[in-house]
Amino acid sequence: MTLVRIRDLRVAFDGVPVLHGINLDISAGETVGLVGESGCGKSVTWLAALGLLPAKARITGTVETAGSDLVSGGRSVLETIRGGRIAMIFQDPSSALNPVRRVGQQIAEALRLHRGLRGAAARAEAISLLDRVGIPDAARRLDLYPHEFSGGQCQRVMIAMALAGQPDLLIADEPTTALDATIQAQILALLTEVQRETGMAMVFISHDLGAVGAVCDRVAVMYAGRIVEEARREPLFAAPRHPYTRGLFDAIPRLDGPRSRLVPIPGTVPDPKNTPAGCAFSPRCARATSLCASERPTLLPQSDGRALACFHPVPAATLVSREGVFA
Repeated sequence: MTLVRIRDLRVAFDGVPVLHGINLDISAGETVGLVGESGCGKSVTWLAALGLLPAKARITGTVETAGSDLVSGGRSVLETIRGGRIAMIFQDPSSALNPVRRVGQQIAEALRLHRGLRGAAARAEAISLLDRVGIPDAARRLDLYPHEFSGGQCQRVMIAMALAGQPDLLIADEPTTALDATIQAQILALLTEVQRETGMAMVFISHDLGAVGAVCDRVAVMYAGRIVEEARREPLFAAPRHPYTRGLFDAIPRLDGPRSRLVPIPGTVPDPKNTPAGCAFSPRCARATSLCASERPTLLPQSDGRALACFHPVPAATLVSREGVFA
């Protein structure tokens, strides 16, 4: 069953396009990864879908869920969906949490808005949520302020707030970016456990392919406001076909085999004001030809089940060792 269907989602700021027609389906219970460098449009896609962009953003397309379109439905529709049917964990918990309100008050507010709980019932459920996400001595720490928690614990509080509405879909926007490796692993394990317990779907936004490989069933690779490759995790990690996807894998240090020099992707993500006329990745791509500079490839289904937007993809026989990514 499809929970969310995104079709031709486009976003422009002050007339400058930053998203160029995103098409994506999220099914019940699955975990979909959105990967790419900073500035590729991963977070903007879901901020636009949930109506969280500033007023100057012009959003077109459709985001359908529960029989409603979040783009054209207006504020009343968004308020019935956000936090309840779809919840989001933001990438910086220190700025997402209100520093002058106790964490228990913030969780209780989510419980009141989305489940109608108040008073002692809301407090008991807030303690239960903090217990679920691994906060020790939850009953006491419910009355503390965000600055009295570590970075990893603040992220756990954010997860508890997101779970308060019992969502069908959780958007995790780079939830491990600012954390050390040990805490990252704990947060990933927590998200996987919660998903298994509740059966909710999850969108995992990250530039960390190792984290994506640990939790995701399907992966969409974004570049310059477009999805350039989409596939199940196993075939994508075994044989990335788009030169950009392959470049991301080549830039990962390997834990298996002899040490070797990393192969970085030259250049940077283009400025949205100066996006190349053809394939946006062509100035950085070793496989690019004159066709790539003048024509833009369309995301098309392939015989192996993936979707790909490239005129000159990497040959399917070129494999990538997965051990160094999953380790």
